Amino acid sequence: MKKPYFKQIQNVPAPLRAKVKTITRFEEIDSMGIAWHGRFASYFEDARVALGEKFKLGYLDLYSNNILAPLKKIHIDFLSPVFFREEINIECILHYTDASKIQTEYIIKKQDNTIAATGYVIQMLLNPDYQLFLTQPEYYKNFCDMWKKGEFK
Repeated sequence: MKKPYFKQIQNVPAPLRAKVKTITRFEEIDSMGIAWHGRFASYFEDARVALGEKFKLGYLDLYSNNILAPLKKIHIDFLSPVFFREEINIECILHYTDASKIQTEYIIKKQDNTIAATGYVIQMLLNPDYQLFLTQPEYYKNFCDMWKKGEFK
């Protein structure tokens, strides 16, 4: 059984989710005939953008509220190869935290529902001077408050 990537916390709202589909392109395939491992970060990003658009937590939403969200950590587990012209489904799962960071988990599935890869990303929230927010910035705090109230489906 797979361990959860993030510590399970009691009394927090359910994770928020968004999914995207794509078909692997020739430029993404390596000399072994499978999707190049470095491309998976971009697959994660495709789903992260969809989640941001769905819940108004995209990069431009953050930026317009003076919040930068650089990556602190990315982790990928490769489980099954993805081939040229193969359709994949990428799910981004946002996990709640009271900290000044964004924690997302990813699941990439092939058309037959085989899991091709899983992983997670941690993004820190910084002010425009690249300093870490010690507490949640107002926009993100309001987002989390709405999340706790069940305003996102």
